[in-house]
Amino acid sequence: MNAFGLYLVVTDPITSYEAVTEAAVRAGLRYVQLRMKNVPRETVVATARAMRRITRGTGTLLIVNDDPEAAALAEADGVHLGQGDMPLPEARAKFPVLRVFGLSTHSYAQMEAAKPVRPDYAGVGPVYATPTKAIPDPTLGPAEAGRIVRASPWPTVAIGGIDAARLPETLRAGAINFAVVRAVCRDPAPYDAIRRLQDVWRANVRLPADVE
Repeated sequence: MNAFGLYLVVTDPITSYEAVTEAAVRAGLRYVQLRMKNVPRETVVATARAMRRITRGTGTLLIVNDDPEAAALAEADGVHLGQGDMPLPEARAKFPVLRVFGLSTHSYAQMEAAKPVRPDYAGVGPVYATPTKAIPDPTLGPAEAGRIVRASPWPTVAIGGIDAARLPETLRAGAINFAVVRAVCRDPAPYDAIRRLQDVWRANVRLPADVE
């Protein structure tokens, strides 16, 4: 089943990386991604290993952003690659220990171009403007994000500026799964934040069979 709801991206949480990861596992999320920008690889690996100790043996997969070598060193489940990172086929060849390879897409053309590469899932966004990137990609809007989701032959995750208030509109436009950063990481009670988002998702998601 490709409908899993929240894909949690963990960046600078006000609690701790461990606390947010524990909340994700407790809530039964399928994915939790570590995203740390502009820090040494050693810091990423150490943080990912701490998160891995929490996710190991659970149904929650640990993904490391951008860096397949760091993901492999931390014994993570996979890596999420941006358009400017190591090409996905090269990452698969060099790091066969990883079993999940995600890819960011920011346009319909990028989704089409990714089809020969066959990522395990694709990020689609930014749906809305977001401050989490120093150089943001052009905003898609929910309608265009939904069009890209419908064109994807793999699971997709809508990302970018999504919170509980914007989530219903995003889902009505065609998104199936979604990612957040601030909506959980900036909340002092991450488990409660996750549960609220998942409740909104369950109330509003339109699965592919429901889409004409």
